[in-house]
Amino acid sequence: MAIVNRIALDLAKDFIQVLALDENEQEVFNKKLRSNKVSAKLATLSRTDDCEVAVESCGMSHYWRRECEKLGYKTVALPPRFVKAYLQGEKNDANDARAIAEAASRPNRQTVRLKSIEQQDLALMVNQREGFVQTRTQFSNRLRGQLAEYGILLPKRVGTILQRVPEVLEDDSNALTLQSRDLINRLYQMLRAVDEEVKALDKHLATQAERNEDSQRLMTLPGIGPITATSLLALIGDVSEFKRGRNLSEYLGLVPRQNSSGGKDRLGGITKKGNTKLRTLLVHGARSALRVAQQRHDRLSLWAQDVAKRRGNNVAAVALANKHARIIWAMLKNKEDYRMTAA
Repeated sequence: MAIVNRIALDLAKDFIQVLALDENEQEVFNKKLRSNKVSAKLATLSRTDDCEVAVESCGMSHYWRRECEKLGYKTVALPPRFVKAYLQGEKNDANDARAIAEAASRPNRQTVRLKSIEQQDLALMVNQREGFVQTRTQFSNRLRGQLAEYGILLPKRVGTILQRVPEVLEDDSNALTLQSRDLINRLYQMLRAVDEEVKALDKHLATQAERNEDSQRLMTLPGIGPITATSLLALIGDVSEFKRGRNLSEYLGLVPRQNSSGGKDRLGGITKKGNTKLRTLLVHGARSALRVAQQRHDRLSLWAQDVAKRRGNNVAAVALANKHARIIWAMLKNKEDYRMTAA
């Protein structure tokens, strides 16, 4: 059999498409294997010393990269958007594997850094918290809507809902029936349980932030708390992937959308590409920093106040989040705490 020089894996849960190329970029084979057979197949291949396994970045890519590295392969993960440009013909597993291999062969390829197990654990904690927060919002909205059908109106704040619902259930003068009280109580108990999970994960994340030097460093920037700091470290990892602060801001979708042609530059709203969760956290943090900026006289606070006066608080919050992303890159790159610059 020919000597394999590059392998592309199109990952899936039950089956994985395995494409092997020789040193002349010719296909040695392109076949679908059961997931539990892939490692054994890779272990038996005749390959070059620098044979590389390429995968498309996804939920399972970190695991498979580690498995391949145990077998002595070099590995690389590519962003889905980068791979998509090289897909030819109909979309199927075989062509997807070819697109991954073609993208991996490009000298200007974009790559995704392999996360450590610790980063994956932290990312799992962040993602679980986000899921519980979404579930809590769904339960609270459903609870408010169902009570409104009986003429009982509650505010949106979850803490107030948890406080008021027991009072509503004990009030015999309202329009709730025995059956509706039982159903409302069941939903209330589910909401309370999910809220406890969110609080427990908040404590875990705060503990992680206290133990991590980079998290402590990030929290010196106004508007960055333990949740945002740990989320940044878990979901971004090493900022050395980004050449400069603007690249991180672009990755988070905080840069203006550009539509330039014929020598004319046209800038629109932000692109909103990249990780929605991190972008939302940074914008919320920027809103918090914007509120306290009026009591400060450093250069960044005065700039944010000026933007707020000219364009409004919403635009100012997004613009400040853009600035924060670039500052975060510099802080992590240079291992420095945030220092306010005098105006």
